[in-house]
Amino acid sequence: MRSQNQSNVIAGRILEASRATRVPNRSVLVLIVGGSGSGKSWLAYELWHALRPHATKLSLDDFYLDRSHLSNARRARLNFDHPRAIDWAAVETVVSRLVAGHPARVPHYDFKTHSRRPGLKTIKPRKFLLMDGLWLLRRRHLRRLASLSIFLQCRLETRLRRRLIRDLASRGRTRLSVETQFHSTVEPMHKLYVAPQSKWADFVFKKNIKTTEVRRLASILRAIPQQVISS
Repeated sequence: MRSQNQSNVIAGRILEASRATRVPNRSVLVLIVGGSGSGKSWLAYELWHALRPHATKLSLDDFYLDRSHLSNARRARLNFDHPRAIDWAAVETVVSRLVAGHPARVPHYDFKTHSRRPGLKTIKPRKFLLMDGLWLLRRRHLRRLASLSIFLQCRLETRLRRRLIRDLASRGRTRLSVETQFHSTVEPMHKLYVAPQSKWADFVFKKNIKTTEVRRLASILRAIPQQVISS
């Protein structure tokens, strides 16, 4: 999004991926990947806001495995920064249904208790499906479904600062527990499983994305489905 040429490349990439499916009215899936605190959720929300009511938004965070059967002590010792903490079968089922134009039922995860909240929420398909998450590009099936994938690079210091703000405010954590987890599991797992995904991304952003760039990306996305559906 740093130049008009890059905008044209993005448009071409989305159009090519959407046509390749040969499925009429297929949703345009945009995967947004990066480390904890890199700005994934912010970008997903801003794009959703710019594209509504024609977009729906998913977060990989809601697909953590339910740990309600474990004691609090056991839950506290789990490594939630490893990809195996996710219910990948549910992720791929939900995304596949939504991309194909079918409603899907999605769990809702509670980070304070490390368990799923009762019930499922029904998500209806829209022209655009925006999904953010730490490890989405590790899954070949999701990469094949995606029309566009974005990887956000972000400095360690910035990611830690943002994580502190979030976890202290909304997840009932202490500063010491957040910092300890970040250095003991978050960052080591980031190096092993998150950072290498940039090789699969269509675009890697090494600086914070500006609001003007979000609007430009939204404009490109709005134009593409009309061409795909009519082709």
